[in-house]
Amino acid sequence: MIELLNNFVLLFTESAPYLLLGLLLAGIIRMLVPDKWITKFLGERSSVITAAVIGTPLPLCSCSVIPTAIGIRRAGASKASTASFMVATPETGVDSIGVTLALMGPVMAIFRPISAIFSAIMAGTLVRLWDVESPPKEAEPVHSCCGGKAKTLTLTEKLKAAIIYGYGKLISDFMGWLLIGIGFAALIQTYVPPSLLSEYGNGIFAMLLTVVISIPMYICATASTPVAAGLMLSGVSPGAALVFMLTGPATNIATLMVVKNELGARSLFAYLTGVISSALLMGMLLDWIVDYYQLTIEVSHGEHGDMTSIVYSASAIILAGLIIWQYIKKWKS
Repeated sequence: MIELLNNFVLLFTESAPYLLLGLLLAGIIRMLVPDKWITKFLGERSSVITAAVIGTPLPLCSCSVIPTAIGIRRAGASKASTASFMVATPETGVDSIGVTLALMGPVMAIFRPISAIFSAIMAGTLVRLWDVESPPKEAEPVHSCCGGKAKTLTLTEKLKAAIIYGYGKLISDFMGWLLIGIGFAALIQTYVPPSLLSEYGNGIFAMLLTVVISIPMYICATASTPVAAGLMLSGVSPGAALVFMLTGPATNIATLMVVKNELGARSLFAYLTGVISSALLMGMLLDWIVDYYQLTIEVSHGEHGDMTSIVYSASAIILAGLIIWQYIKKWKS
């Protein structure tokens, strides 16, 4: 139980700075970016490719993409574009590509973002095909009102409103599932032996096992890279490692529940189907390419950063305080 609690705290601490960043970005998008821009680029008729290309380079992890995706959805993005953005953004980014190049070489560094874009396009396309478009939960513009009349906000007032929106309403909307997701990840980290995947290093079974383990995990693209490198060093194939790096950041419990709440159950099914099937396809393709062309992937083992640094610790304290305050408000009401 002590180890489980320690793992929960470490995972919460690791996620905290990225979550705070994502909440701020979501608030800024909601208050500063005109809804018509979001609707134009990510609206009902826009291509899921646009959302995938926009999301791929962003250095947002699986935790910070949640509030950001909620922000663009409620600003007018379609279900398909939102799903595509939610897949492409946490699966890769400029930061994780750099880490991949350092730890796993150019083959993986090139194949990873290509796979992420393909995965995002497939998930978004399936959402568009299998679900019916509907208005977001909060489609109306957010304005400050005085006496019932809309008031034009100054830049300072908009920034203040962005902070209040991001660190108030948004965190209140998904904090429960966030804690549940981190709890599941802590359970996996505590009770699933690290050697389990290495025992089934190659083939489709290893990839399916990777999917099952990665769904409840709460891990960002950058953090998943040294884990995947360690798996390859222990005998796991490059394809299975790629499946872990694709499904881990995009399918944690908190993300899936946000997809269900914001987009609906049909979109959730399409989202999961798209992410899992594309990850398996790209994993098998990578293994085939490596075998066919006799490629050598040099792997070095690295560590994800010190999670007990002052930035992470301070962020965790701030995030915990915000969550506690929101629960106090709920209990009072």
